[in-house]
Amino acid sequence: MLSTNTITKDIFNINNDKQFNKISLQIFNYQLTHNIVYQTYIKELNINTSKIKHYKDIPFLPIDFFKTHKIISPNKKPETIFRSSGTSGMTRSEHHIADLSVYEKSFLQTFKLFYGKPEDYIFLALLPSYSEQDSSSLIYMVEKLMQISNNPDNGFYLYNHSQLNDKLSELEKQNRKTILFGVSFALIDFFENYHINLKNTIIIETGGMKGRKKEIVREELHKIIKTATGLKHIHSEYGMTELLSQAYAKEENKYANPPWMKILIRDANDPFSFLPKRQSGGINIIDLANIYSCSFIETKDLGKLHPDNTFEILGRFDNSDVRGCNLMVI
Repeated sequence: MLSTNTITKDIFNINNDKQFNKISLQIFNYQLTHNIVYQTYIKELNINTSKIKHYKDIPFLPIDFFKTHKIISPNKKPETIFRSSGTSGMTRSEHHIADLSVYEKSFLQTFKLFYGKPEDYIFLALLPSYSEQDSSSLIYMVEKLMQISNNPDNGFYLYNHSQLNDKLSELEKQNRKTILFGVSFALIDFFENYHINLKNTIIIETGGMKGRKKEIVREELHKIIKTATGLKHIHSEYGMTELLSQAYAKEENKYANPPWMKILIRDANDPFSFLPKRQSGGINIIDLANIYSCSFIETKDLGKLHPDNTFEILGRFDNSDVRGCNLMVI
């Protein structure tokens, strides 16, 4: 049986593909043995698992299973359950989290990798759709970043846009380093009404319209924000309820992921075949932080890999739910 302390240490110290492959196979064998849903799914595929020697050969669980099944090793009890935001009447995905410390280590180490120490920032959050629903993994992450930052100017904003504008203006005058996390529809509402020149603020957009507004492409969203702020780049986060890791884009639609997370592009017509870089297809994700749920997930998102191993989000498969944090059509 995997030791939480040992495997967690190994996961977050990965620095090459050989290590990634070794730990992927260890976690796969653990989940094959202990995760009944994943085990049953693989049996239905009639796959000879003894021949699996590389992470590209590991079967990926369709993401919709998180809506219909409890994805957790049966010897583990969840510390909490994260639920997707979704829109009214939509079946919400559930991620049963056996060890919150793994999630915290994942998002904190990822944040430090991309942005440095949380203590160096003031965090503002414009996330009404997430704040208004229970059990959001995004809210948990932002709250933890605020706790570590421990700055009295940190804060969540729902629809009190004038107060957010006043706070941003105040922090800019003081040359304070600030990160604003915002859901797309709320950012549009705010920046259509308030224009403020930002030099010390990073804006990280985290999700779609959630049924609140007409869907638009990311370039249009970023143009609205750039026009209102004078910023050259709008950052993005790509994550979802079913993952304990995130990817970030500091430039438009050029996402990078931490070393324990890997993006594979599958053939849209053959889910068991993968495409070379520069070709578009379905996104499969290996998230080794998902130790006690499932680390190998077939999403409904479309994308492609670039030669430098960054990736692009192109949208979602037809008829898939409007969900997750950050797609090109948002």
